[in-house]
Amino acid sequence: MTTRPIKFLHAADIHLDSPLLGLARCGEDKAEEVRSATRKAFENMVSLAIRESVAFVLLAGDLYDGDWKDYHTGLFFARQMGRLRDASIRVFLVLGNHDAANQISSALRLPDNVHRFSDKKAETVLQEDLGVAVHGRSFSVRAVHEDLSASYPEPAHGMFNIGLLHTSLDGREGHDRYAPCSVAGLTARGYQYWALGHVHAREVVSRAPYMVFPGNTQGRHARETGPKGATLVTLDSGEVTGVEHRDLDVVRWHVVDVDLSECRDPQEAADRALAALESGSPLSSERTLAVRVRLVGKCPAHPALLAAPEHWVHELKSDALSRFGDRLWVEKVRFDTGPCSGDVPAVPEDDALAKILGGLGQSDHEEILLADLARSFGELANKLPPAMRTGPEPFDPISAETVRPLLAQARQLLRARLLSSGGRQ
Repeated sequence: MTTRPIKFLHAADIHLDSPLLGLARCGEDKAEEVRSATRKAFENMVSLAIRESVAFVLLAGDLYDGDWKDYHTGLFFARQMGRLRDASIRVFLVLGNHDAANQISSALRLPDNVHRFSDKKAETVLQEDLGVAVHGRSFSVRAVHEDLSASYPEPAHGMFNIGLLHTSLDGREGHDRYAPCSVAGLTARGYQYWALGHVHAREVVSRAPYMVFPGNTQGRHARETGPKGATLVTLDSGEVTGVEHRDLDVVRWHVVDVDLSECRDPQEAADRALAALESGSPLSSERTLAVRVRLVGKCPAHPALLAAPEHWVHELKSDALSRFGDRLWVEKVRFDTGPCSGDVPAVPEDDALAKILGGLGQSDHEEILLADLARSFGELANKLPPAMRTGPEPFDPISAETVRPLLAQARQLLRARLLSSGGRQ
């Protein structure tokens, strides 16, 4: 085993050419940056590896995002591997669930510095000059429900042993339970470092031995907030002496909650939201910040906000553009406000508007209404792409869990607009 310090870079869940959900309408000036975000983050990873003079790079699955439209995605990857080859950097990768779904990636010839682990059985690559053994196995199909780690080889004697594995471990919220295993089971293999992938949030699961999810290199939607990147590991005399996160993302997701409690009117609410954006957003000249704004709290401004939500969303986006320029993009504004007690205008019982408003509040036949809506939306549901119904922010128009809150919002919106339009005149 070499006694000189060496470094390696551990990355996962690249999802090359995956769209950034929610930013499709970000404007032409930012469209190209958004479209190429996963590629640019990967280029940043390669540049980091070269800059840090790492000995090798580990890619723990989901390099791709399913089937390619054409070969351009694969050719881009091959070019980046060529950059690493020119810098004498080796690459070891396993296929994850998204890669296994790719029908043409196996036909792509990769540079000779890249080793892709077999999907038939676990195997070991010895780096004798470094004193490092890398063990791994790829996914052969999208849904792998067996514990792949159980078949990994015994550790190579006298070497630093790394297990490269795409797995949900013992389960992580928001991630399919693929290649499940346990911390105890991985520890029992006797390796010194487990380079894990599949979970998009960075997590150091264990330090004895090290088990690390580096997270994905580029957040893809508003649930993947905060810094994204890779893990830089330093070895000295066969011991881990450094495990550092390094940022790689080019578009960063962030959520800002704005408490509108006691806001008297929509303009005051908009001013408070803009102030919250300014104080609560980690702006940077290095990357675009995509912010989801959540307006919360009971306030007198609630009815007016709900009566014209599109106007106030446009107002906030325009104000943010004027204040922050292209450093910050308001991806979405969610209205989770409510009326203050006593703020609902009194309406005479014999008034026609009162009868309409009363009807809006009735829920005696809600289950029948939900069933009718599900039937009406059936054709729409069949036309939606599967990812929209099962993705990170699923929308299933025939599900009561989806439709019930939308029905409640529709009632609130209709009530607010009826009251604000002078419907009793």
